[in-house]
Amino acid sequence: MTSRRIPHVVGASDLVALLAEPEVRVVDVRWRLGDPAAGPALYAAGHVPGAVFADIDTDLASAPGDAGRHPLPSAEAFARVAERLGIGDETRVIAYDDQGGATAARLWFLLRYFGHETGAVLDGGIQAFVALGRTLETETRRPTRLGRPFEPRVERSRVVDRATVLAGIGQESSLLIDARAGERYRGEVEPIDPRAGHIPSAVSLPFAGNLASGHFLSADALKQRFDAAGAATKEATVYCGSGVTACHDLLALALAGYEDARLYAGSWSEWSRDDNAPLAKG
Repeated sequence: MTSRRIPHVVGASDLVALLAEPEVRVVDVRWRLGDPAAGPALYAAGHVPGAVFADIDTDLASAPGDAGRHPLPSAEAFARVAERLGIGDETRVIAYDDQGGATAARLWFLLRYFGHETGAVLDGGIQAFVALGRTLETETRRPTRLGRPFEPRVERSRVVDRATVLAGIGQESSLLIDARAGERYRGEVEPIDPRAGHIPSAVSLPFAGNLASGHFLSADALKQRFDAAGAATKEATVYCGSGVTACHDLLALALAGYEDARLYAGSWSEWSRDDNAPLAKG
């Protein structure tokens, strides 16, 4: 694992200081569910100077199918994306969005999954950068990688599959966290996936609860949030709709000191496809 580790979350003023460093790559990960053109349009309209754009659907996931709407990309595919974005084996990466890190955390997680502790999320998103009086740019960047090519070193322990989640239902040692909005967890609405509800024994900890005014809560406050659900004594696994906003809870868990929490990558978009898979409501 590279020694170029940086904090999981970076403030806007720290980002400004880092922009001049050639080994730092800033990545715009803005995205809108159901509107694939939104992210590129937002990037074109104005982005952090020097930032490149990564698309949740095509860069940070493989093709949708039986494994869900956003299966993890293969090591080979992610290495190609890293090369295009100018991310090398020791590049420090700061990802941002405009939703409190809800989508930027996906890139943070993928870097960790592929063996690199080189990623961070911009606290407060692009709004925090603009609030400092900084000017956005509209130039499309095609950066050149510095140093060695990105070498994926898959850490499979960071991910669990459907069978593992199924086996863990009701186990005292397991903590299953649902990062979706409460109304989806309760089964009151389901805007996109085949069935409404949640995986039995899962607790509802929507990713938005990690934030206050668009910024992450303190490490102590996050620890209190997850400890109340049992994170201090149980092995935590997080899911959401398709494995994107679950990464926000994983980032918050890491900030709270729980670095080993895992992602159920298929999430509800995989689970709900199977009519025989158990579900709960309420």
